[in-house]
Amino acid sequence: MTLSRLEQQIAFISEIDKLKTILRQTPLMDNSRRENSAEHSWHLAVMALTLAEYAEPGTDITRVVKMVLIHDIVEIDAGDTFAYDTQGYVDKADREELAAARIFGLLPDDIRDSIMALWREFEAIATPEARFANALDRLEPLIGNFAAGGGSWKKAGVNLPKVQKRMEPIGAVSPALGEYVQHIIAQAVERGYILES
Repeated sequence: MTLSRLEQQIAFISEIDKLKTILRQTPLMDNSRRENSAEHSWHLAVMALTLAEYAEPGTDITRVVKMVLIHDIVEIDAGDTFAYDTQGYVDKADREELAAARIFGLLPDDIRDSIMALWREFEAIATPEARFANALDRLEPLIGNFAAGGGSWKKAGVNLPKVQKRMEPIGAVSPALGEYVQHIIAQAVERGYILES
């Protein structure tokens, strides 16, 4: 039996419910538990709408929202790779590529191609939309870790040079957001949330 278009769409919608079970290292801002990848994606979408004025002029914010909503769907199969886990990044691209093919492959071809293109654009970080989406993807855990008293930084013993390197692209996208990031990092070091070296 060939699945109808609607059945394919519903199969995809059902499959992505699993994103709610993928736990990230970053805790919720109240430090009550770790956030899941679906919550992270939702938070980024709202951030894109709220912080749109800090994107490069001409950035299509609707496209950014679409990107951040789908960017981590691959984690259903590939798992979440902690930003400071260098070993986890060794095969991350391969794991995520296989996941994208399987999960987005549940969709009708036209939707699959559209979502796959958005996912690849996010990964390439070459367009204004992808650069802003990537900046938000870095900013959200920074805000969360700071609010949670160090969160995953303290748990993993992450040091200042690593955090600065991870946050560097934000300032290239938006000087105002970059300045804010540096302010937060300085406070985090002062409070002992991030090791200096």
